[in-house]
This record gives sequence, structure tokens and C-alpha cells, in this order.
Amino acid sequence: MRMLRSIQFLLLLLVLAIPATSFAQVSLSITIAPPELVVYTQPVCPQEGYLWTPGYWGYAEEGYFWVPGTWVEPPTVGVLWTPGYWGWGSGAYAWNQGYWGTEVGFYGGVNYGFGYGGVGYEGGYWRNNQFSYNTYVNVGVGGSFRNTYNKTVVNNTTYVSYNGGTGGIAARPTAAEETAAHAQRTPPTAAQTTQRTSASQNHELLASVNHGKPPIAATSKPGEFSGTGVVAAKGATAENKAAESKTAETKATENKTAETKATDDKAAETKATENKAAESKATEDKAAETKATENKATENQPATKRTTQPAPSGAAKAESNPAAKPESKPARTESAPKASAPAEKPATKPAAASKQEDAPKPAPAPKPEKAAPKTPPAQKSEKPAEPKSKTPELR
Repeated sequence: MRMLRSIQFLLLLLVLAIPATSFAQVSLSITIAPPELVVYTQPVCPQEGYLWTPGYWGYAEEGYFWVPGTWVEPPTVGVLWTPGYWGWGSGAYAWNQGYWGTEVGFYGGVNYGFGYGGVGYEGGYWRNNQFSYNTYVNVGVGGSFRNTYNKTVVNNTTYVSYNGGTGGIAARPTAAEETAAHAQRTPPTAAQTTQRTSASQNHELLASVNHGKPPIAATSKPGEFSGTGVVAAKGATAENKAAESKTAETKATENKTAETKATDDKAAETKATENKAAESKATEDKAAETKATENKATENQPATKRTTQPAPSGAAKAESNPAAKPESKPARTESAPKASAPAEKPATKPAAASKQEDAPKPAPAPKPEKAAPKTPPAQKSEKPAEPKSKTPELR
């Protein structure tokens, strides 16, 4: 079914490319007849000089949709609006676009109401560049309007929205209407185009959704589909109001969900920021502890060196003193071979001191300082030197 509609919509676009050759300005065609016209009350006219343009059924890919009637500022002074209409011909329903002109042309005999009874326009007229409103049909015109009058209009109530075909209106254009169709015409204004575009994008205005009773049947100004200027179709209070309430509830739920989502996202961001700050703090604390440990190790290392360093100096001193004295004494008695042997014996004592110097433990290091008093063995080497002094007596 959706594929069929797509094909039909493409055919409509093809028809749009065909230029109009007669008063029936064909813009699109379809094989399904449009629904009956919507019954509604005319909204308030926003200001003097605006003219009423009745609502009608448009067509798009999803089917027929209602284009709400609205008050429109004409493109220029002195022109009137000829509504568009659906007409049957060549096996299809074609939409004949409305237009602005000095005279009202043929609009298929469709009774749109509010002065558009099927032939001509009885809702007002231009005089001295001022538009006079017939308040009998223009119920939306306020009492503050200066140019008004009241003239009874007989209205043959019918809601058929198309001309020709099965069940359609059997009306043909008059000579005057033919002339108006061939006279200079102005297409719909930008405001009117906006009204149609907005309606085509509103799901609630689809005939398949509102069943001929749209919640927005008419507006005070083009494109304004909300507010006090919106009028619903008659009989739309039961079915469509429920739909409106459902839509409002759905919208409220969506907004609530969006708010909850935003709150959750904010909380997650805050939590992530707190975790990041905690991680950074932990990293800084860890770095500080590591730095403190390194500094402590650096401070302890020189202390160890200071403890172990004096040991070699004391030992070296103990080693140098005994070695120096034995070497100096034998130099005086070169002729005595026996005295030289005792002089070398004290040199073995410093070897013990060097053994203590190589020990890695810092505690034994002070022991070489105690070994210093053991230097008296060097005096023993001096005693054998006494016989050397008596050698002259042998002579």
C-alpha cells in the first residue's frame, strides 16, 4: 500500500511539470476522491485589510491532509481570492490551484462557506482601496472594524469537496468565470504557501488520523498552529481531544525522560570529575611519598660514608707509623746484619690493621684506632740496636 502511494506521489510530481493550458491549473492528480469538507467556526480576523481564505484538503505521500483556513493579507489592494478545488478528469482527481485576481473565478462550485458559496464571493468588496466586510458570513470580524455591513446570504449546505466524478459537484464555469480565469492572476502568497507546508508536516492533520475532524481547522494567522487563534473542527472534541491529550502526555513523558537523562548525565560527569580529582590526588601523594623516600635514602647514604670513612685514615696512620720507625733505625747500622732482621718484624703488625680496614661492617672500623697504642713493638726493635753501640769495645 505504501509503495502504491509512493508511485502515485511520483505521478503527481510529473503532473506538476505540465504547464497549465486552461483555467484549470492542474498541479497534481490522484485516483482517490478527497474527504468531505471540514466544519468549523471562523476565527477572529487579526486586522482590517485581511481577506479570508477557506480551508481545503491537500495531498502528499501519506495521503490527504487538511490545510486550515486562515486570514491572509492580499498581495495588493483591490484583488480577491479564488479558492482552489479538486476536479475529476481523464480518470483522476486533479487539484486546480487558487489565485488572486480582480474578479473571482470558477472554483468548482464547492461550497467552502464564509462567503464562498460555490459561485463568486459574498463576503465583502473593495471600495476606495478599503475592504468592506459582510459580517453576516464573516463572523470573525470584530466590532472595531470601520468598514462593515450585514447582508443575508443563502447558503445551500453541502460538504462535497470536489467537482465531477462519482458523487462530485456537477457545476460548470460561467462565461464571467471563464473570463476571470484567463485574466491576469497572482499565485498564492508566501504566507499561504507556509500555511500549506506547515499543514503537510503536521501528523494530526492527516485525514487518516483525524477522520475528517482535524484539531486545527482554522487559524487567525498563517503558520500559527497554536494559541488562542486556533479553531478545531466541530465534533473534534471527543475523538481528537483524546488524541491531543495523549500527545500532550507523550510530550510530557518525553520531556521528563530528557530531564532525567540530563540529570543522570550531569551526575555521571560530576562523579567522573570527582574520581579524576581523587586519582590525581592519589598520584600526587604517591609521588610525594616516593620523593620523600628518595630524599631519606640520599640523607642516609652520606651518613654511612661518614661512619666508615675515618676507619681507613686511622688504620693508615697506624700502618704508616710502625713502618716508618723500623726503616729509619737500621739505616744507622748498616754493618750489623743481625739487627736488620728484628727491624722487619714490626712491619707485619700493620697487616692486621689493613685486614680490619677491608671489613664492610662499619662497627669494627674504630678498632684500628685502638691498635695505634700497639706501636711499642717498634721499641722492641730498638733494643737489639744497643749491642751495636758497644761494638767499639770489641776493638
